[in-house]
Amino acid sequence: ASIIVAYANPLVGTKFEEVTRSGIDMIVAVDVSASMRAEDIQPSRISAARKELQNLINNLKGDRIGIIVFSGDGYTQLPLTSDYSAALMLTDVIDAGMAPTPGTAIGSAIELARASFQKEEGKYKAMVIITDGENHEDDPVAAAKEAADEGIVIHTIGMGSLEGAPIPQASGGDRPSYKKDPDGSLILSRLDAETLKKVAAATGGTFTQAHSGRDNLATVF
Repeated sequence: ASIIVAYANPLVGTKFEEVTRSGIDMIVAVDVSASMRAEDIQPSRISAARKELQNLINNLKGDRIGIIVFSGDGYTQLPLTSDYSAALMLTDVIDAGMAPTPGTAIGSAIELARASFQKEEGKYKAMVIITDGENHEDDPVAAAKEAADEGIVIHTIGMGSLEGAPIPQASGGDRPSYKKDPDGSLILSRLDAETLKKVAAATGGTFTQAHSGRDNLATVF
């Protein structure tokens, strides 16, 4: 038995190996439509999204990040950069209603991200979409399939609940007011989880439903 053990040459201890990581290119697209004011994610969908984005930036090392905001169209808030201080500064101004075009066009954000990624071989290209998924303007699944053809992996973070929540409106009084339809009925904004799952699946990405008090982006990263 001793001879067998001797020939096996067992090793005891810990081995350290240095691994060099080249970093990734990642674009985060944040929905800034009016429905992101809903408060089924505390303190609100848009406030939680902004906080998670800031936490993510604080944990980046050697990666490049870009930021897109979208509602009825997509707009580049920050081109791909490794300047994390600039990225953090720009996240402070992200808010619902900041984009001039109303609505929600997830496909537009995906197409803008495709144009933003540089054609670098071997560079991992990832996109994270933070939205309630209520898409009204285009076909996000078709846009995701085109992104997948270019090697882009899309992860979606679903902000909101399946039951829905009313949409607060800016009000000059002390009592909050909520968005209503022409008949005077309260409008509820619901998470469209199925669409977000299809967008992620088309690229081999993941879907995560956000919950209050949880750092959902950390898990995705």
